[in-house]
Amino acid sequence: MSELNNIVIKILGSGKGILAADESTGTMTKRLDGVGVPSTPENRLLFRETLFCSSEMKNCIGGVILYDETIKQTSSKKNKIPELIEGMGSCAGIKVDTGAKVLAGSPNEKITEGLDGLRDRLKEYYKLGAKFTKWRGVYNISKDFPSKLSIQSNAHALARYSALVQECNMVPIVEPEVLMDGDHSAKECFQKTSEVIKKCFEELILHKVDLKGVILKPNMILAGNKSKEKISNEEVAKLTLDCLKSSVPSEVPGIAFLSGGQSELEATENLNLINKLNKTGFIMSYSYGRALQQGALKFWSKNIKDIGGTQKVFNHRAKMNTLAAQGKWSKEIESQ
Repeated sequence: MSELNNIVIKILGSGKGILAADESTGTMTKRLDGVGVPSTPENRLLFRETLFCSSEMKNCIGGVILYDETIKQTSSKKNKIPELIEGMGSCAGIKVDTGAKVLAGSPNEKITEGLDGLRDRLKEYYKLGAKFTKWRGVYNISKDFPSKLSIQSNAHALARYSALVQECNMVPIVEPEVLMDGDHSAKECFQKTSEVIKKCFEELILHKVDLKGVILKPNMILAGNKSKEKISNEEVAKLTLDCLKSSVPSEVPGIAFLSGGQSELEATENLNLINKLNKTGFIMSYSYGRALQQGALKFWSKNIKDIGGTQKVFNHRAKMNTLAAQGKWSKEIESQ
C-alpha cells in the first residue's frame, strides 16, 4: 500500500470519521453569534480545543479538518494544534481553497478559487503537520443548473488541487457538494450528483492523481429542502449507494459524506442505513461539521467553562456516528 493510502485508512478505518472544524472566521462568527458568544480568536480556539481533547477523539475521529487560523494556533497546554490532534490519535488536515466566487460566464453559479500560490501554501501546511487537505466545489440544482461550464470548471480545479496536494505527500479530500437548497426532487439530485462526480474523476485521472490516495466527500442523495417530494431514509441510502457505485472508480478507498444541512440525527440515521446496505468495496464514513458540533456548541454556549459537559455531548455524537459508519447504530442506542 502507498503512504497516501495508509493515511486514508488511518483516517477512515474501523468506523472512524472526520471532524470538519474548518469553518472560516466569518462562518464561525455567525455560529457563535447565534448562541450569544463573542467571536474572538480565544473563544474560537477554546471551543475547538474542547472538542479536540474529548475522550472519544481516540476511538471515533481519524482526521480533523482545520482552518488557516487554527492550524497556526497554540493550545492551552502550549503545544501546536496539529500536535494536540496527533496526540489524540488523529490526523490534522487543512482546508486550502479560498472560497466559492461568481463563475464568469454563468453569474448564478460558483467556482472555487485558491489555486494561485497553492504549491507554496501546501509546503507550509505540510511543515505545520498537515497530513491531508480539503477543497470544496459547490453546485446548485435548478432547471438549468449545474451547467456544463460549472461542472467542468469545478472538476478541473478539484483535479489541479489534488495533483498539487499529492505532489506534497498529503491526501486530498475531493468535495463536490451538490447543494440541497431548492425544490428539486431526489431523482434530479441523483442525476446531477452522478454527472458532477463522474466529471470530477475524469479530470482526476487526466491529471494523473493516484485514486488510492484520495478521499471523496460527496453529498447524500436528498430531495431539495423546499421540495414537496420528500423520500424515506431507506430511499436516501439506496439512491446514494446506487449513485456512488455507478460514478466512483473502485480504486478509491474511502468516501466520507458531508452532512449538508441535515440535522444531527438525520445525518447519523442515513449514514447507518447506507452502511447496512453497503456491498461495495468503499469505506463509507462521515466528514461532519454541524452534524458533529451543533449540540456541543449549544451546550458550551450556556457556560463556556463547562469543558466536561461539552465534551460529554460531543463524545455521544461522535460515538453515534462511528456506530453508524459500521451499520451498528439504532434509535435505542441513541437514547441510552
